[in-house]
Amino acid sequence: MFINILTQVIILLILILIGFVLAKRSIITKTGAKCMTDIALYLATPCVIIKSFIREYDSSLLKGLILSFLIAFLTHVLFIVLSKFLFRNCQEAQKRVLQFGVIFSNCGFMALPLQQVLLGDLGVFYGSSYVAVFNLFTWSYGILLMSGDKKYLSPKKLIISPGIIGLTAGLLIFLLSIPLPKVVSEPIFYMASLNTPLPMIIIGFHLANSDFIKGLKNLNCLLAIIVRLFAFPLIALFIMYLCGIRGTLLVSSFICCSAPTAAINTMFSAKFDCDTSLSVNLVSVSTLLSLISMPLLILLAQYLA
Repeated sequence: MFINILTQVIILLILILIGFVLAKRSIITKTGAKCMTDIALYLATPCVIIKSFIREYDSSLLKGLILSFLIAFLTHVLFIVLSKFLFRNCQEAQKRVLQFGVIFSNCGFMALPLQQVLLGDLGVFYGSSYVAVFNLFTWSYGILLMSGDKKYLSPKKLIISPGIIGLTAGLLIFLLSIPLPKVVSEPIFYMASLNTPLPMIIIGFHLANSDFIKGLKNLNCLLAIIVRLFAFPLIALFIMYLCGIRGTLLVSSFICCSAPTAAINTMFSAKFDCDTSLSVNLVSVSTLLSLISMPLLILLAQYLA
């Protein structure tokens, strides 16, 4: 498991390094980074969700799927409520980034590969529901938090947001066992594969234009990392255990909770003019430290399961 997590972190860091080098050599410009951000948000994200639900319907999985959705939903609500008590004395642009960072984890790239290795297809299936709920919240509360403007929360925009479209399409495909021809499924798979490299390259671009050392000296940033990697996951694990959640469902849900800060933090930060430098440092440092935190916490979850 340590090797698997190490591999995922190294892959992330290499992709970030590519973005860093391309930015330093002026191959990626600010305008180009913004275009890449839009592609990642509006195309790759919904395709990832749809891809995870392309499977034959099985009634025995439906109960677990509903429960995994419920766990993911309540977990996000819990993290949102708890984040309200943090970073009150920060500047508004920083507070938004930090609160977003402790709420939303990188449950796609960091969690799904580990679930496949440790838990098999069933772990990935439950993890996919967490990713779907993650997108539901990021495209509703997440946008409201980062933008500070309720105009982005109009019912029309929420319904047609990439996360909601992906979730709706994915559920229909699974529940109705809709067979997708290869000419449809293959483009979805190709677009979904962009969900990892594009965000990481974007982070590398912003990292090349930020003061990383200064970010490490930011006590609020370090506090957010501790909360994201240790405090919030342990609170979620304790509550799930008390509620009688066990087995694959417990471990799969917890892996999602224990992942580092979501890369979408940086993309939203850039899009809504928040503290992008702080966001880049938060994502990068939390990803690196997750090499230590995730193996330890996942071992605990497996023991309790």
